[in-house]
Amino acid sequence: MSVDAVLSRISVIRTQIDALRTGTTAAAATSQTAGADTSSAFADAMASATGTGTTGTAATAASASTAPATSVDAGTGTIATGSGATGADVVADAKKYLGVPYVFGGTTTSGMDCSGLVQTVFKDLGVTMPRVVPDQAKMGVEVGSLKDAQPGDLIVPKGEGHVVIYVGDGKVLHAPRPGKDVRIVDNWYKDSDIATIRRIVPAQASATTATSAASGGTDLQTAALLSLMQSGSAA
Repeated sequence: MSVDAVLSRISVIRTQIDALRTGTTAAAATSQTAGADTSSAFADAMASATGTGTTGTAATAASASTAPATSVDAGTGTIATGSGATGADVVADAKKYLGVPYVFGGTTTSGMDCSGLVQTVFKDLGVTMPRVVPDQAKMGVEVGSLKDAQPGDLIVPKGEGHVVIYVGDGKVLHAPRPGKDVRIVDNWYKDSDIATIRRIVPAQASATTATSAASGGTDLQTAALLSLMQSGSAA
């Protein structure tokens, strides 16, 4: 593929992206065949940029906008970075479940318990967590004390009979007990009450990612476009 062809393809893709962002149908001006080819190429580039593999179908591009970049297992003694999720993402996702009733053993919006909530939130973000508190208490890395806790960290009290998500500013989000629903409350635990505080994903994006984003750097769409350009140059 020549450089001119790559640049032309990039122009078409940018037009489609702008159309999606503004709600216009500018991309409809492209022929149906060319649009299908472009969608497939962009899907392949997105898959390459995120490391999810290539399917060559537009369906991949559609799913990329609703699914995590990749799925990883939470580890013991290590932070799960492969999904791209951060502590802020954990808090934001957990807030979607505010008001869900407590149901022992539950993991859905019909009802969930404390560890079911934690497992579901991380699953949403592409991180596989164990189902019960004692196992969840082994995941990630340990945080020394409450003063070092960051949003998205898990607080497990002594006895490991409960788990809460720290949301910052001295507050936690959890599924309390039967008759209650998922809610945010003031943290009532003291360091002396706590068995462990666990950080499963990075507290925030890496400095490299943050700097790149602040300067208009590479996001997933740009990475996909760069992938197209590289494949064009190689051709």
